[in-house]
Amino acid sequence: MAAGMGSRYGGIKQIDGFGPNGETIMDYSLYDAVRAGFGRIVFVVRDEIEETVKEIFLPKLQGKAEVDFVVQTLDKFVPARFQPVSRKKPWGTTHAMLCGKEVIDGPFAVINADDFYGREAFDSLAAFFKTAPANHHAMVGYTLKNVLSDYGSVSRGVATADANGFLTGMRELTTIVRQGDKIFSKGKESDEELNPMAPVSMNCWGFQPGAFDLTEKMFTEFVEKNIQNPSAEFYIALMVTELINRGLGKVQVLPGGKTWFGVTYKEDKETVSKKIKDLVQQGEYPEKLW
Repeated sequence: MAAGMGSRYGGIKQIDGFGPNGETIMDYSLYDAVRAGFGRIVFVVRDEIEETVKEIFLPKLQGKAEVDFVVQTLDKFVPARFQPVSRKKPWGTTHAMLCGKEVIDGPFAVINADDFYGREAFDSLAAFFKTAPANHHAMVGYTLKNVLSDYGSVSRGVATADANGFLTGMRELTTIVRQGDKIFSKGKESDEELNPMAPVSMNCWGFQPGAFDLTEKMFTEFVEKNIQNPSAEFYIALMVTELINRGLGKVQVLPGGKTWFGVTYKEDKETVSKKIKDLVQQGEYPEKLW
């Protein structure tokens, strides 16, 4: 998913260069996905960056994977009775995922273009799909204390799971900060201290194709309730919570969340670039990916 606005970053972070040869963060995710066995890449983009994304990635992926491009527009999957859509902000990550329904017909992974997930994440998703039942989906779990920014608040889907490793609930907390040796979710009226070891979603998911029909119904319900709210977003964490609460499927928390880093603020860029350089020096990635 590469259609986000990047308002806190101050630019189009999905196509900014971070690697030793100007590689984007997405380059590393694509490299890891291909070597894990994924054979098709679907880019969900905004209209204004579609051609740029094609110019950057099509030459690199030629002969390595099938490639599709889907433009996330505000009117897609919005019922006719609510058209035309007057809002400017995208509908959120669930809507971005839903836009992929146009071209996806099998099990699929969902990631953010501006997050570095690590090879283990894609290996765990590929292994999951080999044996998972049709109504079982997956979330690669990361540890809350490892996925914060030193430069401001972040949004994270904080999860709870049962003894068998299946999700029991998700909360999308939009203002999480580290204060000293503690982590808090900032609220309008009060703050909530969070467990640093809590599993969180970094939007690294695995879904069966049946999730699309369920998601489309949920998105219609969301639009009906929020058509007058220009800032409302339907996060994947919210969709997954509904899926679980309605008994429409299960979501397994996978243990692939070993390495994560990403960019929320401009100041994060130097840190991310250094971490990628370290991984290259350790031999995890070649200096020139493609």
